[in-house]
Amino acid sequence: MSRGEGVSEQQLADLAAFEGSPAFSELQKRVLRYAVALTRTPAEVPEELFHSLREHFSPQQMVELTAAIAWENFRARFNRGFGIEAEGFTEGAACPVHGAVGGHHGV
Repeated sequence: MSRGEGVSEQQLADLAAFEGSPAFSELQKRVLRYAVALTRTPAEVPEELFHSLREHFSPQQMVELTAAIAWENFRARFNRGFGIEAEGFTEGAACPVHGAVGGHHGV
């Protein structure tokens, strides 16, 4: 799905180490930092990070971004609660996000 939205193979490969990757713009790294902060428990977003995103996104876009991250976290936690496992659609593929955000697939 992400490939269809313009995410490059290099970005997928570097996702777990996005901070040091030249495949991501500074804005993309801020969005990923935001996703990581919202995924952690407790979810604590540094004020500076939030304000730096507001420089680039409208209030409506911030709501959409936050809702998308929260929805993915909801789905991951809901599935974990019921022991729902992957369906095998990416059999043999790596999930580079797994270790980056505390074991959740919210990024």
